[in-house]
Amino acid sequence: MNSRVRAQLSVMMFLEFFIWGSWFVTMGIYLPNSLNSSGVEISLAYSTQSWGAILAPFFIGLIADRYFNAERILGVLHLLGGVLMYLLYTASDFSVFYPYLLAYMIMYMSTLALVNSVSFNQMKDPAKEFSFVRVFGTLGWIVAGLLISFFGWDSQTGMTDGILRNTFLMAAISSVVLGMFSFTLPKTPPRVDRSKKVTLSEILGLEALRLLKDRNFFTFFLASVLICIPLAFYYQHTGQFLGEVGLENPAGKMTVGQISELLFMLLLPFFFKKFGFKNTILVAMFAWGLRYLLFAYGNAGELTFLLLGGIALHGICYDFFFVSGQIYTDTKAGSTYKSAAQGLITLATYGIGMLIGFWIAGKITDSYLITEGGHSWETIWLYPAGFSLVVLLLFALLFKNEKIDYES
Repeated sequence: MNSRVRAQLSVMMFLEFFIWGSWFVTMGIYLPNSLNSSGVEISLAYSTQSWGAILAPFFIGLIADRYFNAERILGVLHLLGGVLMYLLYTASDFSVFYPYLLAYMIMYMSTLALVNSVSFNQMKDPAKEFSFVRVFGTLGWIVAGLLISFFGWDSQTGMTDGILRNTFLMAAISSVVLGMFSFTLPKTPPRVDRSKKVTLSEILGLEALRLLKDRNFFTFFLASVLICIPLAFYYQHTGQFLGEVGLENPAGKMTVGQISELLFMLLLPFFFKKFGFKNTILVAMFAWGLRYLLFAYGNAGELTFLLLGGIALHGICYDFFFVSGQIYTDTKAGSTYKSAAQGLITLATYGIGMLIGFWIAGKITDSYLITEGGHSWETIWLYPAGFSLVVLLLFALLFKNEKIDYES
C-alpha cells in the first residue's frame, strides 16, 4: 500500500468516526434539554444503533457485496446521511427526530462495514497495516468531542440556549464532505458472485451457531450479550449525567476515554500474552463495575477526579473485552467460520445485547427522576455496577481457562 492510498484511507477513517463522535455522545444531553425527552425516549434514540447493527448486514450482504463498488455506496450513503443529519438539526419534537435517526443509523452502521472493506481491499497485510489506518478513526472521535467543548455547545449556556443542536449540523457537513471524498477512494469492486445465492444464515453469521456447542465459547457468547447491558448505560446516559451534575465541557472530557483506548490498545498484546484470555476478560469486567462505582460516588467538585477516572477506564473496558473477544472468536472459529463467527458476535453484542441494555437503562433512569432535569444518579449507577460484577462472577466460575495464541 503506497503512501497516497494510506493517506486517503486515513482521511476516510478520520471522517467516518468524526461524524459519529460529533453527535452520539452528546445526544444524551441534547434530548432531555432541548426536546424534553424521557429516559425511555433516550433509550429509543440510542437503540437505533442496535437496529442499525441488526439490519446493516442485510444491506451489505444483499446489495453492497454483490452489485456496486464499496466506495461508491459509501459516498451515496454519506451524502444521504448528511441530509438526514440536517433534518435532525431542524427537528423540534422527538416524534419527528426518531424516524430520521433510525433511517440514518441503518445507513451509518452499513458504512462501518464499507470503510473496512475499502481498507482491506488495498492492504497486502491487513493484520499489520489496518491498525495504522484505524487509529485515525479514534482520533476523529477525539477531535469531534474537543471541538464541541471548544465551541461551548455542551456548556450550561449551550444546553439552555439549545445550541447543542449544532452538533448535528457539524455531522451533516462532515458527512457530505466524506460522501464527496468517497468517490475519489481506490476502486473496491463487488466481492460476491451475483449468481451465487446468499442465505439468511450467511448474512447473520448463523453458520457459526455450532460453535455454541463448545461450553467455553457458549459462556463467552452469553457473557458478551450480558456485559452489553451495563455498557449501554455508559453510551446512553454518561453525557446526560455529566451535564446534570454540572461538569464543564463534558464532550471534551469524555475524549479521555478514547485517549485511554489508544493507550490500552498498545498494552493489550503484552497483557494478553502474559495473563491469558480469561484474566484479560475478567479485568475488563471488573473495570466496568469499578467505572460505575466511581460515577456513583464522584461529583463535579472535589471528587471530579473520580468521574474522570471512570471515563479513563474506557480503554480497559472496551479494548480488554471486545478486542480480546474478537481474537478469541477468531481462534475458536478457525478458517471455516471466521467471518460468520465475527458476524454472530457483532449481532449478539451491538444488536441484541445493547438493544436490551438501552431499554433497561432508560427504564431505570426514568424510575429515579427526582426533579425536572434531575436524577438520583448515585442509585442509577449502582445497577450497572452490580450487574457487571454478577457477570464477572458467572464468567469466572463457568469459563475454564484455556490458552489462546495472540499474534500481534
